[in-house]
Amino acid sequence: MDFPSPLLRGTLIKRYKRFLADIRLDDGEIITAHCANPGAMLGLKEPGLPVWLSKSDNPKRKLQYSWELTEVDGHLVGINTALPNRIVAEALLNKQIKELAAYEHIRPEVKYGEKSRIDFLLTGDGLPDCYLEVKNVHLLRGDALAEFPDSKTARGAKHLAELSNMVAAGHRAVNLYLVQRTDCSHFSFAADLDPTYAEAAELALNAGVEFLCYDCTIDQNQICLNHPLPILPVKR
Repeated sequence: MDFPSPLLRGTLIKRYKRFLADIRLDDGEIITAHCANPGAMLGLKEPGLPVWLSKSDNPKRKLQYSWELTEVDGHLVGINTALPNRIVAEALLNKQIKELAAYEHIRPEVKYGEKSRIDFLLTGDGLPDCYLEVKNVHLLRGDALAEFPDSKTARGAKHLAELSNMVAAGHRAVNLYLVQRTDCSHFSFAADLDPTYAEAAELALNAGVEFLCYDCTIDQNQICLNHPLPILPVKR
């Protein structure tokens, strides 16, 4: 997934009201950027961190700038939670996700379950319908271990239960964790931050929901799906 234009570098002053961030650009100008991330952003929002921004030419936008990346210890981290579905959609079209490459048709945002929408419904001749949910991952607390979630997510637990229902109905269900980082080698669940979600993940796995995890390559021009990461059992 290409950014519309190369990103601009700056230094984070502060993130506030969840969706706003004050940033000093490298030319000295101080701007307010949109932060498309409702999560806790642990380790990614400390004042002084290098950040990378996109700039929109749309005159109707209240904020011209969007915060896209944080640089931590020389590694880039994608913080925009609106991007994972676009990254995965591109990867599906290019047959980069080997576990799902046999599917021919991709439909985004299909209604299912109880007032929910699945990120992607995949179909193909002779294959069970596949309900694919995508989750953004950017939490790292040590040992190159990516974790999800970074804060409590009742919505995420609900999605796992609905995926389990799809398996019970004879379909295929997949939860794909997309790690928008370049410094992780494996993945697990942050049971200490959200024990309910970790329990829901175990129940979904036992119900037949498939879990996949991929990391990304990231630079100032693009973010692309990269390699699969092993998923470790939940630690309690």
